[in-house]
Formats: sequence, C-alpha cells, structure tokens
Amino acid sequence: MKELDLHGLTHADAVSQSEDYILRLSVDELFECRLITGNSLKLQTKLIVMLKKHDFKWYIPTWNTGEIIVSY
Repeated sequence: MKELDLHGLTHADAVSQSEDYILRLSVDELFECRLITGNSLKLQTKLIVMLKKHDFKWYIPTWNTGEIIVSY
C-alpha cells in the first residue's frame, strides 16, 4: 500500500500535500493509501474534512490510531 508520512509538516502543508497525493492516486478507482499522521487529532480532523469534500472513504485502524487509510 502506498503511504505518505506527514511527520514534521505544518497542518496546512500536510493537508495540501495529502490532497495532491490522494487526487493523483485516485485516477485508479481501486487505489488505497495510508496517511501517517501521528497521534494528532487536530490534524486528523483537518484531513477528514478534506477527504469528505472529495467523497473519499477513510478509516482510522484500531491497531494504529496514528494513520488514516483512504480509498475511493
């Protein structure tokens, strides 16, 4: 699974880079990727708003709450 590690980025940069990354990957409607967020609920909330805007499916796995799995 492809992944994007967002550690060390500002929240604005993390959301912007995630949006660009996911939109590029989503040309394949079977795509799935992992956004590595760390345990920042604030960042995860901002990312979820962006994902909902584009109608992507997402979940935060119970075994690792520091990431978001995204699909179409």
